[in-house]
Amino acid sequence: MSDQAVSLSAPSGAGHADASGPSGPKPRHIFSRRNIFLYGTLIVAALYYLLPLYVMIVTSLKGMPEIRLGNIFSPPLEITFEPWVKAWSTACTGLNCDGLSRGFWNSVRITVPSVILSIAIASVNGYALANWRFKGADTFFIILIVGAFIPYQVMIYPIVIILREIGLYGSLSGLVVVHSIFGMPILTLLFRNYFTSMPEELFRAARVDGAGFWGIYLRIMLPMSLPIFVVAVILQVTGIWNDFLFGVVYTRPDTYPMTVQLNNIVNSVQGVKEYNVNMAATILTGLVPLVIYFISGRLFVRGIAAGAVKG
Repeated sequence: MSDQAVSLSAPSGAGHADASGPSGPKPRHIFSRRNIFLYGTLIVAALYYLLPLYVMIVTSLKGMPEIRLGNIFSPPLEITFEPWVKAWSTACTGLNCDGLSRGFWNSVRITVPSVILSIAIASVNGYALANWRFKGADTFFIILIVGAFIPYQVMIYPIVIILREIGLYGSLSGLVVVHSIFGMPILTLLFRNYFTSMPEELFRAARVDGAGFWGIYLRIMLPMSLPIFVVAVILQVTGIWNDFLFGVVYTRPDTYPMTVQLNNIVNSVQGVKEYNVNMAATILTGLVPLVIYFISGRLFVRGIAAGAVKG
């Protein structure tokens, strides 16, 4: 009886296995048309951005006799760091010949307080607009959003007059005020959207426990907002450090930021055009934003996804 049951059950099982066949997704070919198009596009885009960086690096490591040979893509036959030293300490930027060093420290004194001040105010604004509804909140938010799209050039001359009247024109403090104000709208939008995406139950529970405006902000919202703060820092550091327009308009030669000093080095008409020094100065100027991007890139993606989608 058992042998008969086995013989009867075996064909049905085999037939069931044959009918169902292999399961799971169909394996894809590595060199399919889709993969070739996708990776080919990515490789072309990567080369488009990496090739200029490669040219800058290899040129900055060559001496002028080797540069005059004309092959900009060839690696240096003899590596020299003299262009980097000259770009930092002895290159002429107008009447001064102290390189980018003075402009670097000016940029640091401009960027650090501007980033701290603008992010501190914008985070509180975004927190208030997201969690504490008050009369006129929508109007205030619309004004901030409109301010984010006003061209900078429209406001240059009025701000010059304002800074002159309050005694800050030509100083680093005046430029800090300008960068803090212009960074406020977009940062407030980011923080407002991020705080809106957080669970409202946290805010209500804190209110039930008796926490006030600053207690909820400092003890609950602030510790949970690291990704959006990283986004804000990257946006502000990149925008302020790379700024040229405000730096050349609102400061004087002794307080020029690094980008203005770089422009003076590259566009100098005195002596021989030293391309290796120009390339080294360009890399030195862009080094700070690059380092910040590499260090906090993952948090930047998380924060921008959370703070820019909802709202």
